[in-house]
Amino acid sequence: MEPQSQDLKTAPFLTLGRFHISEDYGFLLPNPLKELPDHYRPWMEIANRLPHLIGSHQLRAQVNEMPLLNCQFLTGYREQRLAHLVLTFITMGYVWQDGEAQPKEVLPRTLALPLVEVSRNLGLPPILLHSDVVLANWATRNPGRPLEIRNLDPIVLFPGGESLRGFILVTVLVEKAAVPGIKALVQAVNAVLLPSPDSLLQALQQLRLSIQDITRALGQMHVVFWNLSLDSWTSTKAVLSTDYVDPDIFYAVIRIFFSGWKDNPAMPAGLLYEGVSKEPLHYSGASAAQSTVLHAFDEFLGVRHSKESADFLHRMRDYMPPSHRAFIEEIHSAPSLRDHILSSGNSQLLTAYNQCVEALAALRSYHLAMVTKYLITAAPKAKGRKTSHLPGPPQALEERGTGGTAVVRFLKSVRDKTIEAILHQSG
Repeated sequence: MEPQSQDLKTAPFLTLGRFHISEDYGFLLPNPLKELPDHYRPWMEIANRLPHLIGSHQLRAQVNEMPLLNCQFLTGYREQRLAHLVLTFITMGYVWQDGEAQPKEVLPRTLALPLVEVSRNLGLPPILLHSDVVLANWATRNPGRPLEIRNLDPIVLFPGGESLRGFILVTVLVEKAAVPGIKALVQAVNAVLLPSPDSLLQALQQLRLSIQDITRALGQMHVVFWNLSLDSWTSTKAVLSTDYVDPDIFYAVIRIFFSGWKDNPAMPAGLLYEGVSKEPLHYSGASAAQSTVLHAFDEFLGVRHSKESADFLHRMRDYMPPSHRAFIEEIHSAPSLRDHILSSGNSQLLTAYNQCVEALAALRSYHLAMVTKYLITAAPKAKGRKTSHLPGPPQALEERGTGGTAVVRFLKSVRDKTIEAILHQSG
């Protein structure tokens, strides 16, 4: 299912199909499966009851009684992606069932062995990823109707009810909004190779529109659900109660399940995968930095980040499906768009390029504004709330994203470096 590395350089022009990227859904997995073969019913039965099992503190007992299942009956890429989704959701629930004060530091072999095997087959780390939470975790109620929140459901959930449902589905719509931009990027790379100034100009104009649509889609998180994000869409917290989101639930219940065991003070020793390794392993939690979209746009537009931010972003590429990572690398190795525009002397191309960069900076500024508002106004309120049925707000990653970054500094840096990419006409 994943492309072989020797195939990536054979085609003279860039195409999405070579990287298993959908013309209709982009990096989203088209029509994800919702059921595994009957052999894996024990996994699915736990996954389908995950919110209840976690909420009633019964998940760990259920996992400890789970049989060790062989992965040989998983046929095809989509079954393996669903298995990874199911096993990683169960893993996060198992580790964090009792909150950050009592994480499980050993993953039992009946969960660890199949998770690691499926992960190796997919070329993915054995932890919950953006590609699980979002890319493979959506289903339409009516396949003939558009992708909108009312027509979508997640496949697997943690506790959090409508708050988590809305969070996942808005992020699905963010990925969907990126599809025209991904296609425009491909058109633009090929237009530079030809070269074709008219095709490049059209592609840059479409890319700008798509980035603006991504910002509007992300805005649904804030406007419709009143959520504010940290370093990723997968570490969002609510600040204002509506019919859809309870801020206490989102802050105190949901976020911890996206937290990993690397750069996390709550699990400094990492997680021991029983039967896999004699030493604990360290993996970052799910983060929107694992989404391929902005990586691809940055590489294409020539945005260069600070060493600290770039090191983190490059590490997050190891948490993407291999074909998506290869797509970014292919864009990186393509002729420089910036050099092409500067050498062309074409003022229309320069203006269109700068408009793309400005739109990308505006997206990052919007994200940063939501985070800043959250940190200033919501944190003290969240700390002051006490509820009998919920744990206290998580402390270990209070000012860090689930990927482990110091979130405000990171977001300011990537925004500022994006602005620095604006070109100025020489002469």
